[in-house]
Amino acid sequence: MQEVKEEDKFLTSPEVCSWADDDNETYKIEIQLPGVEKDAIKLKMHDDSFFIKGETEDTIYIGSYSICCPVKPEEAKATYKQGLLKIDVPFKEPEYHSIDVKIE
Repeated sequence: MQEVKEEDKFLTSPEVCSWADDDNETYKIEIQLPGVEKDAIKLKMHDDSFFIKGETEDTIYIGSYSICCPVKPEEAKATYKQGLLKIDVPFKEPEYHSIDVKIE
């Protein structure tokens, strides 16, 4: 099998969905990395952002994303199954300042 160099691979941003849980205590992140093996994923979490990189034979999924409010990266928990990386990370201070807005 011929080895594909990184510069010959297709670069793309993974599909990311993120939100605060209903209690505004945990930030939830889901990242689609189709075809990527768990060992080929690099995830770095910071107080206000995260970096993700995952590779297949011909594709590199890569991106750096801001987080809306400060989180506790040392308490982040991640699971990976069937191409979907799920991350839960608690906020440093729960965001209790939100209000429900009536939609007309």
